[in-house]
Amino acid sequence: MIAKLEMLIALAQERHFGRAAEALGITQPTLSAGIKQLEDHLGVKLVERGSRFGGLTPEGQRALVMARRIVGDSRRLRDEMRAKRDGLTGKIRLGVIPTALTWASHLAAEMTVKHPGVSFQITSTTSQNIKTLLDNLEIDAGLTYLDNEPLGRVSTVQLYTEAYHLVCHRDHPLAGRDQVTWGDLGAQNLCLLTPDMQNRRIINRNFHEAGVTPMATIESNSTVVLAATVARGGWVTILPSDMADFLVAGRATVAVPIAGAALSHRVGLVTEFQEPHTPVLAALMQTAKDIAPRNAS
Repeated sequence: MIAKLEMLIALAQERHFGRAAEALGITQPTLSAGIKQLEDHLGVKLVERGSRFGGLTPEGQRALVMARRIVGDSRRLRDEMRAKRDGLTGKIRLGVIPTALTWASHLAAEMTVKHPGVSFQITSTTSQNIKTLLDNLEIDAGLTYLDNEPLGRVSTVQLYTEAYHLVCHRDHPLAGRDQVTWGDLGAQNLCLLTPDMQNRRIINRNFHEAGVTPMATIESNSTVVLAATVARGGWVTILPSDMADFLVAGRATVAVPIAGAALSHRVGLVTEFQEPHTPVLAALMQTAKDIAPRNAS
């Protein structure tokens, strides 16, 4: 039954029989047969079928909610029994906002040193998508903003509060400053994260509070693109301090603190609310608590 519920979850995620089967590592006929068997077992139609996947029926939507809960509980039980037998093992799927990727590296490195049987799959994504991925059981935890968008019922560990830095070429007129203000940056040639990124929306609000209307001539969802653009000269960008310091190290760029931020936000680890957490997630949360005092901004 668990395997068939996982088929329903995969089909709802992929919205395509072929892709869902591929994601599960099974054939499409096996997936179709499994969904039909689940429908027969429950006595209701779950999937609208035609020449292609037509969505879930209302009964299918309700079954999907229950399936996620049952499959999640099953995975937690399996993980707990495995931990009792073998110690902490398994792969943690971590979704991370782009500006927190350096912190993802801190967390993963510390966790794997303490628990060598644990590995990580780290994916860069938006804060809005992290909640969706958690709800869909596609990630186990996320690094995201804790206080700027609704997260639902989750467990959290704060890692740091964002402080913002200007990143510019070392020959830029602002490079020698001890600090700059948001007002200083309004006339600069900016490259920034794309508007779907929450960090960009926070930056825009800080500019607005300073009475500045900035113009970004280059936008990207990658901090690497922003850093490479700045290194060419002619552009500047704005990043949280930890990411800024990492990207300027050993390069012809510098990071200058921005004074007077009207808005800053807490960033931390989020996981699905559980009582208790699986041993692996409990260890991950403890590791986050351990590194936060050492590295908090």
